[in-house]
Amino acid sequence: FGIWDIVDILIVAYIVYKLIIFSRRTNAGQVVKGIIVLVVVAQISSLLGLNLLNFLLVNALQIGLLALVVLFQPELRKAFEKMGSKGFVQFYSGDRETSPSELESAILQTVEACKNLSWSRTGALIVFEREILLSNVAKTGTYIDSRVNAELLKNIFFPNSPLHDGALIVQNGRASAAGCMLPLSSNTNLSKELGMRHRAGVGMSENSDAVVVVVSEETGSVSVAIGGMLKRHLAPETLEKLLRNELMPKQEESKRENPFFSFFFKKKEDSGEN
Repeated sequence: FGIWDIVDILIVAYIVYKLIIFSRRTNAGQVVKGIIVLVVVAQISSLLGLNLLNFLLVNALQIGLLALVVLFQPELRKAFEKMGSKGFVQFYSGDRETSPSELESAILQTVEACKNLSWSRTGALIVFEREILLSNVAKTGTYIDSRVNAELLKNIFFPNSPLHDGALIVQNGRASAAGCMLPLSSNTNLSKELGMRHRAGVGMSENSDAVVVVVSEETGSVSVAIGGMLKRHLAPETLEKLLRNELMPKQEESKRENPFFSFFFKKKEDSGEN
């Protein structure tokens, strides 16, 4: 057992780690859990001598590997394209981290835009990416790659704009694509008052961990969809607080743990009560 064996183990461990991160940041997580269950059951059936069950599970796993390649072809293609364009070292070093200031600016600009869009009763659909990547959704729209700006959002969702019917995707604190198509929710318990824009927002939150902001064209009401749940009739202050808590949880928690910020928030709450 030499130094190169240690290097070999470390390289394999790091690759496995990156694969785990990849599965967590896509919809592959649940599929991986199902495969692990099948592997465990196959091993148990082999130990117990359940030959027919073991034969079926082993063959199912062999076919399943081919099915996985077909199922996650878009993600695998993107990974190989990324590796070819950036190189092996840059590929495994990870994606660009979102700047807290850039994300905070995106939140403030979104809140400002929603205030104006709500007043003018202009429909809007804004999706904030989190852990699960939305690159495939972004490909359905028009690539823009711009800073999130209130004026930009108002222009995108202006009724005569060619992109106003789709959704805006925000990735890493930047507006990446507009006019994107979102999956509709199949939840039959949603209110009949909700239109296609709200159903698309809820559907997107059901299929990913994204935070979706929806502005109603009929009432001007601002809503946020998270995890298949829709929070409606949000005031600008509530919208900003909700987006900060969902998109910047670490920064908000650190502020409250800091003695200075804790004192500041306490004073602010006390003044609000008075």
